[in-house]
Amino acid sequence: MPIKLRGLAIGLFLTLVSAFSAHAAASCGDNSGKPATGEPIIIGAITGKTGPDDFSNSTKAAKAYFDCLNANGGIKGRPVKYLVEDDQWNPEIAAQLAAKLVNDEKAVLMVGNSSYVECGANADFYKKSGILVLAGVGVPRECFFAENYAPTNAGPRVSMLGAMGYALDKLNAKSVVCIGPNIPNVGTWSCDGVMLLAKEKGFAAQTILMDPGSADATSIILQAAAAKPDVIVLGMSKGVAVPLLTAAEEQGLNQTITFLSAASAYDLSVPATIGSGWDGKFYVNMEFNDLNAETPDNQNWLAVMDQYGQKSDPRDTFAQAGYLAARIAEKALMTLDPSSINRETASAAVRQIRDFKSDIFCAPWYFGDGQARHNANSTTRMAVSEGGKWKVVSDCAPSPDPELKDIRAFEKSAGIN
Repeated sequence: MPIKLRGLAIGLFLTLVSAFSAHAAASCGDNSGKPATGEPIIIGAITGKTGPDDFSNSTKAAKAYFDCLNANGGIKGRPVKYLVEDDQWNPEIAAQLAAKLVNDEKAVLMVGNSSYVECGANADFYKKSGILVLAGVGVPRECFFAENYAPTNAGPRVSMLGAMGYALDKLNAKSVVCIGPNIPNVGTWSCDGVMLLAKEKGFAAQTILMDPGSADATSIILQAAAAKPDVIVLGMSKGVAVPLLTAAEEQGLNQTITFLSAASAYDLSVPATIGSGWDGKFYVNMEFNDLNAETPDNQNWLAVMDQYGQKSDPRDTFAQAGYLAARIAEKALMTLDPSSINRETASAAVRQIRDFKSDIFCAPWYFGDGQARHNANSTTRMAVSEGGKWKVVSDCAPSPDPELKDIRAFEKSAGIN
């Protein structure tokens, strides 16, 4: 072969190898490449897509995984029919949709749910109907205090307390101001956790609750700074956290106060948006692994999104949560005789999940069978803004949330984690 042609062939080969490496084949089901053709298994989900914010990334990722599963044998030959409904951030609509999916469509499980309103609206209905929810993203307190509702994420309070624990242990903080949204069972719940921990550990703490839609960022920041805290911990979405940080930098407070946040501000765009003034000075808690982690399951999540999701589907924490919920559902259903899958058998299979491992989680996920509530994901990491990116700065650490005492006691008695 002439040298030029040989070089061209080698170059083409290396290009193909690198392309394959960047988009490794997604692994799902039996990896047979044979589509499932049996009777569909109905799985439902409720998400808040239209409204103040779009929470549907969890269900988009769950759908991508189920599509991958269906293309690779499904559940022992049976495909998953995944029905996703939008509650429009309206509790009445959420209740109507739950009745539709559970009573009319005869869903055997709910998987990937991510909504601000549906936990409170539907928790009792799910229990009465004998259906379990493997939720993607729980936000309000109700999502973590229901017998039949088990999110894969840690939640805003556990995440905020994870950040607070890091501030105490690694940053030697002795005083804090907690800033949260003035939303019952969200901001109050999270900041109440900080106040309770302060009482237990003996550090100074104050709470500021703000209206995310109308509050003046500068006045909130000046109010917080007036307490002269060592750290300020935020419990806001990135859309509210970034203006607060901008206001703080304008006042020079990034030079004197360290800022931390719950996972709600962990978004790949944030470090570049807030700029170099926050390098090493703004920390976030992470409910899951680094979004760019090179670990096998995180890479499989990205491969599933590339091959079975839409290009426009975000590759974010919510999507990690939905992917994990779908994988847990698959693991449970694969233990069953495919001819006998119904709501009762599916629920029983989920209740037996005690040691679901993924490198996206810090610790194995489990369903607390017989427990009044669920918060299996309560061990988290921390990252800091550095050079326009997030830099992971901690190993996995259990959240010091005092409200987790019952969860820790159950884990100890059951030999979990």
